Amino acid sequence: MTDHTLTLSDEERAMAQGEAGPAVAMAMRIVVGAARAAGARSLLPIASAHIDSCLYHGQAGLDFAEKLVELGAKTAVPATLNVGSLDLLHPGLARPAPDDGQGARRLMDAYTKLGCRPTWTCAPYQLDHRPAAGTHVAWAESNAIAFVNSVLGARTDRYGDFLDICAAVTGRVPAAGLHLDVHRRARIVLDCRPLSRRPLEDDSAWGALGVVVGRLAGTTVPALLGLPDTTTEDQLKAFGAAAASAGGVALFHAVGITPEAPTLSQALGGTTDRETHLITTDMLRAARDTLTTARHPQLDAVCLGTPHFSLTEFAQLAALLTDGTRFSRTRVYVATSRSVLQAAREHGYAQLVEAAGATVVTDTCTYVTPVLEPDARHVMTNSGKWAWYAPANIGVDVTLGSLAECVASAREGEVRRDDRLWA
Repeated sequence: MTDHTLTLSDEERAMAQGEAGPAVAMAMRIVVGAARAAGARSLLPIASAHIDSCLYHGQAGLDFAEKLVELGAKTAVPATLNVGSLDLLHPGLARPAPDDGQGARRLMDAYTKLGCRPTWTCAPYQLDHRPAAGTHVAWAESNAIAFVNSVLGARTDRYGDFLDICAAVTGRVPAAGLHLDVHRRARIVLDCRPLSRRPLEDDSAWGALGVVVGRLAGTTVPALLGLPDTTTEDQLKAFGAAAASAGGVALFHAVGITPEAPTLSQALGGTTDRETHLITTDMLRAARDTLTTARHPQLDAVCLGTPHFSLTEFAQLAALLTDGTRFSRTRVYVATSRSVLQAAREHGYAQLVEAAGATVVTDTCTYVTPVLEPDARHVMTNSGKWAWYAPANIGVDVTLGSLAECVASAREGEVRRDDRLWA
């Protein structure tokens, strides 16, 4: 079967014609439509999927998922689930409107009935299975896309609601976009060598760097020169999440650090057609100030874990609380996955965090659903992504600071930051 440039295999043609059932046919029609729109010549088999469609946005998404269930759809590849609109482990913590809450629960139920793993996390790369470099996957959620492409070196294009689950049901995606070598080459070089090392010791600086890069790169693939050899996965997670939010970055190459960029030449794929920008400490400071919308020190809450807190971040937070700190003046929320929370309990980190008075949130995120108390007006975070979205999403003012500054500020009930780190 050929339609202009798209050719399907016999198996794919059979799926499209309904030989695998009406659900697969419906999903294949959508995948084929996306492939034609992208100008793909063929489809690619995938090893896994990460589904973003389970966050409730209204009746249309629910109708789509329940239609797939009604038609008997099941995922053809392992599929994890992004955050939903409810914390199912802590009922009542999220407080959506009654109709939204019912729809959110039905939507989460529908996706588990389709065979998806109820992971409810925006950081599936923290789970027990991570795709190998070069593996084709269909991952949705902007930070997960950036991480799996860049840090793990697996291959996904930008998949959004409905197309993500259709890819999981058919096990196919268009052979287009970031699945192809030609689109994975860097086209802009961002030279970080002028940066002072001191700001990069501050975890919040990585979100600020992501905003700088996102604004410069847009949806172009950037190559970053001069990042420290000691750069961690959590730092790359924070960077990629902010770059994806501020600019739509779905793949970045950190030269000497990420798997497809052992050298700048390899990151560029041999091309000399690129623009170059120097990244300075002043640019980072300006981005941090842009992400800080609050103009008074009085603090109502601290939100950590966007993307979801890792086990390493739990260990870092617990180390800041061994002196018996209690958050008596400020509400503190830590969002994480069920999987990481279980590991944090096994290590004793979660108990320390909860003993200090922090609230652990699972299955959802504090900037996408009502979790904060209604009177919260000024919230501090160490996440560039949270700071980018929260003012518009939930109507709060934000201060961006490091994890240590967030803890110190929560103790005092007002912002405490050390600007000397950004000099």
